[in-house]
Amino acid sequence: MKKAVFDKPTNRRTFLKQGTIAAGAATLSAGLLGPTTSALAAVQDTDRSGRLSKGDAAILRYLQVIEGIEQDLWQQYAELGGQPKSTDPTLSKIDLPFNTGGSPAYIAALRFLDGDMPQYIADNTDDEFSHHAFLTKYLQSKGADTIDLTPFQVLPSSQCDGANKSAGRVTNLMQLSVDTSWWTRYRSDSGNPDLGDSFPQAIPSLAVGQHPAIPRTNDDIGVNDLTTTPPTINNHLQAIANTAGFHFAFIEQGGSSLYPQLAQRVTHHEVLRILLSIGPTETSHFQTWHDKAGNAPNVTDGDLTFNQLNGTSTPDDLQTNLIMPEPTIFLDRKFPKVSIIRPTETRNAAMATAKAFIDDGLFIGQVPAFFELLKDLAADADAARRGGA
Repeated sequence: MKKAVFDKPTNRRTFLKQGTIAAGAATLSAGLLGPTTSALAAVQDTDRSGRLSKGDAAILRYLQVIEGIEQDLWQQYAELGGQPKSTDPTLSKIDLPFNTGGSPAYIAALRFLDGDMPQYIADNTDDEFSHHAFLTKYLQSKGADTIDLTPFQVLPSSQCDGANKSAGRVTNLMQLSVDTSWWTRYRSDSGNPDLGDSFPQAIPSLAVGQHPAIPRTNDDIGVNDLTTTPPTINNHLQAIANTAGFHFAFIEQGGSSLYPQLAQRVTHHEVLRILLSIGPTETSHFQTWHDKAGNAPNVTDGDLTFNQLNGTSTPDDLQTNLIMPEPTIFLDRKFPKVSIIRPTETRNAAMATAKAFIDDGLFIGQVPAFFELLKDLAADADAARRGGA
């Protein structure tokens, strides 16, 4: 499926009100007519801001959808790679549908990045569930509209043992093109995306083509020996786990920037407090996954190669233990270098995040109505201004 391109804002209210729902859906491809009609009928006209300013409501509603997207993708990761069921009382707080036991071979491959990967995946998933639930309830408490992504659970699940095979998904983790320029961006001491700088890919072959980050079927598991120490994992499955490791950090670095970007546009102090309280947890996630991705074993699987990032001639922008943001330029090149989150430029921040998720391949196979909704929510969030103007 061709990826959607964000060219100009489209108003979802106009989109939903052009004649009848069926008439609007009739312009879409026949293959998507059924789920698209259902999705259009279920998505509400999200104009109401309740007791929030229009801009604050738009920002919180956009973040509610982004957290819903993250909840969906992290649940898939947790089903196959999360902490297995255990009678350990320290795990009793994990009472979500992803606590299924996972795929032992996939978990073993993930553990080559870090032995604690299953627990970290479960914790990250737990956090995203909490963010989405909180933002939804907060909006409702203020009389503001929320977005229900249930109608867009139209994508198939992994058919690998350990996954909920019959579940519909909002996101697609089986055809990803992972942008790994975040790796070099955070190591640069002379560049900042806010000032127009670009950065090379740490894993060039991962940014092109379409790669699974979870096993699609049991065939992706292949032949492994989990009785050896360490386990013997085939290159294909290890490449899938490595892809997941870099994708974890890609997703969370987006949230790490998005919250401070949009915080600059909110009006009410309580809404600002929400963004300043949730945002740092996204940064905490990113720091964790950034560290673990550097442990990905060197493997080649077809056209995908996870290359050696450390070595005697390794440049600083690839060195694996440089996981803390290097001081770099900020605001203006005339100022001294400073260690910062990057980017934090607020202009078009929401639209840039949505586009990055689309370019990642997260929504390959989604219905057109989903892209229209996401694009319009992003435009509303980017239009918000401090002071409610």
